[in-house]
Amino acid sequence: MTRRHADPVEVRGTGDRPTHFLWRDRIYAVREVLGHWKESGPWWEEARRAGAPGGAGRSLPVAEAPPMTALGRCIRTEREVWRVEASPGRTFAAGVYDLSLDPEAGRWTLTRTAD
Repeated sequence: MTRRHADPVEVRGTGDRPTHFLWRDRIYAVREVLGHWKESGPWWEEARRAGAPGGAGRSLPVAEAPPMTALGRCIRTEREVWRVEASPGRTFAAGVYDLSLDPEAGRWTLTRTAD
């Protein structure tokens, strides 16, 4: 079963690879890195603002609008995602976890779990 989260986590690693993370007062050891990619967004908001097909030219309330540059272009935030297999100990079954790094803020978030 897959679950979505938005929980802050503390991540430790060697080089640029996570080796451990602290989530809900438990230390998880990364057994294997299953994937690593970068995501950027919110491209869909930019298309909606420009009136692209499917966007119907609607505008969003200010509270929901993405950050914009002085020229009115959408700022696309990037984050790195690491999909790892990890467990809170040797005797526990491993699960799959998505750890997301916001490089600008230097914050890690657990965004998805699968068991």
